[in-house]
This record gives sequence, C-alpha cells and structure tokens, in this order.
Amino acid sequence: MEKEEQPKNPLHGIRLVDILEYLLDAYGWKALGDQIPIRCFTNNPSIKSSLTFLRKTPWARSKVEELYLQSKSREKP
Repeated sequence: MEKEEQPKNPLHGIRLVDILEYLLDAYGWKALGDQIPIRCFTNNPSIKSSLTFLRKTPWARSKVEELYLQSKSREKP
C-alpha cells in the first residue's frame, strides 16, 4: 500500500506532536487533563512523556485525535 491512499483521512500528514501542541495551546495541561483524564496529562505532564504514552496506547491516541478534530471543526474558516 502506498501512503497516498488516505485522501479521506482528516489526520493524514499531521504529526502527533503537532496535534498535542495545538491542543496544549487551545486548552493547556489542566483543561486537557479534564477533557481526557489520563495520567500523562494530569500527573507531571510533559510533551515527551505524553507522546511516548500516546504512541503506545491506541485508545488514548484516539481520544486525543478526536478532540483535535472537534476543536479544529469549531474554528472559523
């Protein structure tokens, strides 16, 4: 399969670090931890530890990606 076969995937080409940084700018650690209550957001959070956890934990990554898509859809064009 080629990487170009995802035209309908809204996350195609967006790096996880960019998603996380966008959400941090929009919400901050406290609100992000309230929205998605996982330890990497609530207990001594950092970008590095959060990325490590999210890359290993598909259910948590899905929640982060879902919040990102919801937040982006609320932005004015």
